[in-house]
Amino acid sequence: MTVVALLAEPPRPGHVLTDLVDADVCTAEAAAELYAAMIQDTAVAITRSGGELLVNYPPAEDYADDVDPEAALQEVVAEVRDDVEDVRFEVQVGSTESARVGNTITHLLQEEGVDTAALLRPEAPLAGRTAIDAAAMKLRSDPVVVGPAPGGRVYYAGFGEPIDFEGALAQPAVETITDRAADAGLGTNFEAMQPLLQTADDVEDLLPMLRARMRGGGLVPEATAEVVEEIGLGAV
Repeated sequence: MTVVALLAEPPRPGHVLTDLVDADVCTAEAAAELYAAMIQDTAVAITRSGGELLVNYPPAEDYADDVDPEAALQEVVAEVRDDVEDVRFEVQVGSTESARVGNTITHLLQEEGVDTAALLRPEAPLAGRTAIDAAAMKLRSDPVVVGPAPGGRVYYAGFGEPIDFEGALAQPAVETITDRAADAGLGTNFEAMQPLLQTADDVEDLLPMLRARMRGGGLVPEATAEVVEEIGLGAV
């Protein structure tokens, strides 16, 4: 079983999907609602894949106001899980994103002794159960599996062995992670590219695929699709 760390932030207006807000794609409140929906869809996908869900969140000191990241994320996940007591919620440790991800993955592999560990970004709601399952299958024979996203980004990265994670998520992350794996003498396999919804330009990548799945009877991230319709994302 792969432990999948969902890199999630509390979905609060003004703190998530800020590029969409700055570009007048949606309001801060709508962005927070959309981000929460993507967390829910990716959490469901991990659960249905048979992987172990680990919600990995930034420490409270990252926020200027009084916020409890774990409590906020538990509330979001509870809407799609009957019981969140069997869901792991753990704070990230480290000064950079690369360090935080590296600490999480390395701890799981070396301290907890799990066979494989991965990161998944909630902004990839179309990845779904099948993509997570496919990556887990590849991890049985390949020590590193990367799920690329447009612009050299990654939505998924799985590991059977740790790499040097210092700066490993620097852009283009798909190339950087592969280089670090090669430096460690590890081969890398790849999943199909999936869109990430992090910037205003990403809307044009995500929406056609989402609408095509809805019309064609494909696997649809239900919470995300509902919010997209509610807020009229991409309607202009």
